[in-house]
Amino acid sequence: MKKGSEEYIMNKEKSKVSWAKIFKSLNGTKDMTDGKPMKLILEFGLPLLFGLIFQQMYNMVDSIIVGKKLGVDALAAVGSTGSINFMILGFCIGVCNGFAIPVAQTFGAKDFSNLKKYITNGAIVAVVFAAVMTVIVGIFTRQILIVMDTPEGILDQAYAYIFIIFMGIPAAFLYNLVSGILRSLGDSVTPVVFLVFSSVLNVILDLLLVSPLGVSGAGYATVISQAVSGVICLLYMIKKYQSLNFQKEDWRFSARHALKLCSMGVPMGLQYSITAIGSVILQAAVNSMGEVIVAAVTAGSRISMLACCPFDAMGSTMATFGGQNVGAGRLDRVDRGLKDCTKLGIIYAIVAFVFMLLFGRRMALLFLDSPTEEIITYIYYFVVVNSAAYIPLALVNIVRFMIQGLGFSTFAILAGVAEMAARAIAGFLLVPHFGYICVILASPLAWLFADAFLIPAYLHVMKKLRAQLNG
Repeated sequence: MKKGSEEYIMNKEKSKVSWAKIFKSLNGTKDMTDGKPMKLILEFGLPLLFGLIFQQMYNMVDSIIVGKKLGVDALAAVGSTGSINFMILGFCIGVCNGFAIPVAQTFGAKDFSNLKKYITNGAIVAVVFAAVMTVIVGIFTRQILIVMDTPEGILDQAYAYIFIIFMGIPAAFLYNLVSGILRSLGDSVTPVVFLVFSSVLNVILDLLLVSPLGVSGAGYATVISQAVSGVICLLYMIKKYQSLNFQKEDWRFSARHALKLCSMGVPMGLQYSITAIGSVILQAAVNSMGEVIVAAVTAGSRISMLACCPFDAMGSTMATFGGQNVGAGRLDRVDRGLKDCTKLGIIYAIVAFVFMLLFGRRMALLFLDSPTEEIITYIYYFVVVNSAAYIPLALVNIVRFMIQGLGFSTFAILAGVAEMAARAIAGFLLVPHFGYICVILASPLAWLFADAFLIPAYLHVMKKLRAQLNG
């Protein structure tokens, strides 16, 4: 063997050893390509669940403080912006989650060179997205609220609140990008720690700012707390992963890496936004029914979002689990992980329904000082009917995020189209004719529509991946 060849082999072996050391030094991360899937899912998902519960708790506290301090109209104003908030910030969250998929895949493949390029180019692209979205959304916010038929009595308060939230789009990108990268590296604990900190800070700022500033105070509290949390999370990641040894060339823009990131991130962002278009249409129908119904749907939605935290945690877990295992070529583990997580989802869905049936009315009392029997009944029907359909919702989250983690983000758009169609049918056709009952049936209908697409899509994706792996 020639001397040059020997040196090449030795250098290659040294490179492998150095990368192995780097991998070992990334303590706090979790390799999900080895071990029992159920155990890994629980270890990774429980910290996520804890963080999501805190996040929804502070969303609920946001509404409780606004409702109790400022009254029904203020609560309705904040609630009337929920669907547009989900449409815009959901896009931000989806894009950041999509950017994390190539990071998870290269981490699973132990390809640290490309992992660094995906992290740096993700940061570059996210800055561009945040700047463009902040300007465009800020210009058209009021017009969107008017198109949504926001009641005139709460329009100014709704605009004051949501405009501040949208000016915080860069903060949303910062936190979600950094936390998405940390999760893709298997670290589900650190983002939760900073999310809890953000939640506590948000509640403190709510108590300080809502009384003097009205609904604007709730908006400032949300943006400030997320920005502070995002900055601290970024500083932590920079210090924590110094062993990745980022070089100047790692920060050079790479069109190839940027396009791969966008091919994953944009479909996931669009999935959120397209889904939210249906919610916007439905919200417009709700807004036309008056402030009492808007307030009831706001309170019911807050309770339901808190109850749905486990499904969100399962979805995020499946995205990381799928990404790492497809990167490692472990398709057998993908199926096992999906089945184990589905079992957990079904068990929780049954427990949640029973809880809502027994305690839904008591939870409705949290939001207003002197609620009427009418509004309590509206809220109770909302949470009970929604919780009765939690098994389809579990499948939506588990299957959709698994497909995304496997690298087929485009299917997320089609699932979002299915959800949008269901909510649009409810908003345009059913609610005007049959009233409030169709408002509370809209989400269950959307979940069934999405499942009808996602389950066959997963089978198709796995068949395609097996053919690629065997070929």
